[in-house]
Amino acid sequence: MEEFFYYAFLQRALLMALIGGAVCGAMGVFVVLWRMSLVGMCVSHASFAGALLGLWLGLPPLAGALVASLGAASAVGPLAERPGFSLDTAMGVVFAVVMSLAMLALGLMPGAKTEGLSLIWGSLLSVTIFDLQLMAGAGLLIFLFIFLFFKEIEAIMGQRHAAAAAGIPVRKIYYACLILLGLGVAFALKAIGGLLIYALIVTPAATALQLTYSLSYMFWLSALFGAIASTLGLGLSFYWAVPPGAAIVLLSASILVIAMWLSPKKQGVHPSH
Repeated sequence: MEEFFYYAFLQRALLMALIGGAVCGAMGVFVVLWRMSLVGMCVSHASFAGALLGLWLGLPPLAGALVASLGAASAVGPLAERPGFSLDTAMGVVFAVVMSLAMLALGLMPGAKTEGLSLIWGSLLSVTIFDLQLMAGAGLLIFLFIFLFFKEIEAIMGQRHAAAAAGIPVRKIYYACLILLGLGVAFALKAIGGLLIYALIVTPAATALQLTYSLSYMFWLSALFGAIASTLGLGLSFYWAVPPGAAIVLLSASILVIAMWLSPKKQGVHPSH
């Protein structure tokens, strides 16, 4: 691991793995507890489609990813609220559209499509200082939001209708979470990859859910598991020459299997946290 302290590109990759993994893990708590797994899938694939469209149009892929992920996050809620539309239906429509756009942009892209294909698996080793700054900024915003509105979030996750009756702005907090999810996904896309970032959002949170009943501990554990999987996956990808996104997701899934095996919940034990 000494190489990570000698080369600037490896240092940037390590920092992005730590920050990106923690941010994706924390956002996964919303996705898992609010049962928005398909929403997370829609947003992650919309970000991928937007980045490809940006490349095709000659624009920065980050700009396309940001617009598309925020657009998808903003579209799912209003669609689900329309008469005759359920959340599953809305997500199905959005997912079909963004995946079609992704394939269309990839097919129309001239040349070898190398940059476009790299967005599928991600490339932690190519992140820049600017990428790190954006990810750190998104992480600060997300964790600040969780800290400031933790009581409201806890009330909504416990009993949404009761929280609304008590005057908590359920809808606004829900949409804020979707927007923050879109930001986190867009900024992590280059490092993790469009097809795998969804797994990094959901798996650490599912792992934390196996080990605690406390919402605050679940946020911390999920962020920790995301950071651990990302950093160890980066090391494996560097030494074994495998795609970092794939290594990260497989490690994250392995941690989930271990947590399920050790979980006190399977024996009906209520842990202290």
